[in-house]
Amino acid sequence: MDQIRERLEKELRMTASRLREISRPDELEELPASLGSIFDDVDKIQIDQTREMGLMTKGRLVQRANRLVGALKRLDVGSYGQCVECGDTIKAARLKALPEVETCLVCQDQIERMSRGAGFWDKKAA
Repeated sequence: MDQIRERLEKELRMTASRLREISRPDELEELPASLGSIFDDVDKIQIDQTREMGLMTKGRLVQRANRLVGALKRLDVGSYGQCVECGDTIKAARLKALPEVETCLVCQDQIERMSRGAGFWDKKAA
């Protein structure tokens, strides 16, 4: 269990470090408005795309950090490695690839199928 805790804590530190890196203020936002006006439309689009990618990356990193904290809590209470949906044991290979995972492959597949199906019906109703 100590090796698992060490790995989860290492992953959490790395995720937090990446979050700090991308959370630095964007240098282009600090430029005076007069300098900003020299950018043409293509430059503005590229800047917007870069900013949007940064926000998406930040969101994913925050989600991963939360999952890692949850995995550490499950480790503390003795439920790490058990699927939160069905209670079955999560395969070691899955935990090795995704140490923060909380569902077995069967349950994860069902969750993803249900979410895709819900999206399909929501679009049809609109």
